[in-house]
Amino acid sequence: MTNLLLAYIGIGVMIALSGIGSVFGLTICGNAAIGGLKKRPDAMGTFVLLSALPSTQGIYGFVAYFMIIGKVSATMTAQQAAAVFGASLAVGLVCLLSGLRQGQVCANGINATAAGNNVTAGTMVMAAFPEFYAILSLLFLILVGGTI
Repeated sequence: MTNLLLAYIGIGVMIALSGIGSVFGLTICGNAAIGGLKKRPDAMGTFVLLSALPSTQGIYGFVAYFMIIGKVSATMTAQQAAAVFGASLAVGLVCLLSGLRQGQVCANGINATAAGNNVTAGTMVMAAFPEFYAILSLLFLILVGGTI
């Protein structure tokens, strides 16, 4: 396997996993929102706000692509290709799990709101915690990219 191919595989996996994390998170929230609308159709705005939060992991994967693609070249060494692969894989995995877990947090907030509780702000704070690790993985990729 060539060095270039290894780097591109890592980037492709990163984009796929981060996107899948957002898809799962958004679907979890969407399902909760549909159920919540049966009880509280007036809370649609809150449900949309909370449901949109897991979309950021896919965005982070896309941003990471633009940050690392400039480091990829046909003349890169095996170590550089491994660094791109490893950093990309880390971002993809963290964004996958972060999106999934953030979706679960937001879905619980949607369910609580549907039950008549005012928990929107608290849910957004709690949803920021899994988001933080997706941001850290993006920062890790930036740091690794600076060494290539």
